[in-house]
Amino acid sequence: MAPTHVLRCCQRGLAWIPVIFIALVVCWSYYAYVVELCIFTIPSLGEQIIYLVFFHFSFVMFVWSYWKTIFTRPANPSKEFCLPKAEKEQYEKEERPENQQAILGRVANNLPLYTRTGAGAIRYCDRCQVIKPDRCHHCSACDMCVLKMDHHCPWVNNCVGFSNYKFFILFLAYSLVYCLFIAATVLQYFIKFWTLCRKKSAENCPQNELPDTHAKFHVLFLFFVAAMFCISILSLFSYHLWLVGKNRSTIEAFRAPVFRTGSDKNGFSLGFCKNLAQVFGDQKKYWPLPIFTSQGDGLIFPTRLVNIDPEQATISLQPEANKR
Repeated sequence: MAPTHVLRCCQRGLAWIPVIFIALVVCWSYYAYVVELCIFTIPSLGEQIIYLVFFHFSFVMFVWSYWKTIFTRPANPSKEFCLPKAEKEQYEKEERPENQQAILGRVANNLPLYTRTGAGAIRYCDRCQVIKPDRCHHCSACDMCVLKMDHHCPWVNNCVGFSNYKFFILFLAYSLVYCLFIAATVLQYFIKFWTLCRKKSAENCPQNELPDTHAKFHVLFLFFVAAMFCISILSLFSYHLWLVGKNRSTIEAFRAPVFRTGSDKNGFSLGFCKNLAQVFGDQKKYWPLPIFTSQGDGLIFPTRLVNIDPEQATISLQPEANKR
């Protein structure tokens, strides 16, 4: 028991390495841009002020959304999705899968469930001992069932799901803005350092050009790092914007959800505008801010298939906290 506990503690500690790496890169980029570029390299005061204002805006929004993505706890199924004591004992005693499914079916009749397993069975998590709500999946890394689970992201050391998916999208957006702004404003100084000031002595540089100081290395690496992250983040951000427009999670994009009427990759799609509102909320003024505004409770999701599924229960759960 002790070795297992120690191993799990080590795994949790190692899981923070990607986050620490990103934090160190961001801290260095802040120093390189503010100190080495704006203070020691850019000669114009007006240019310094403009760059610093826009830089700090993108920096604050990026760090804020990244923080919220990391430290927002994944939402879990509520107690209504746990088996009652009598049914739970009966379920554990049963050995035949069909009898277990009959027990789950009786309980699920009182729950607003649309989706099933690929075989048409009730989705039940033996690890968490709960009937899985629609779009809920078990995360082996977090060891819990996560509402509207999208994926487990090592770069935030957290599960991305219903409670923090908006924060994750904003994190990608502001990190892209942060990197693009750095790359665009550093480019001209990168070119000057790269082409005109290669020698160690500043007297060898043409007149009115930048001196060949240690700032050169920070500026050169700053451009390379910003450009590299731009390319990788742009592809990921574009993919998740496509998912938001289709109202799909990453899991659903690879494995279409199964309804009573069969699998349908567009089963939760309500149209582009409504799909956006599902993630970002109804009030557009809050869309750019990393505060929770997503629609619903993570337990029940509207689906375009509800009108063609006559067996679907119309039960609504009492609004309460999603966490167990």
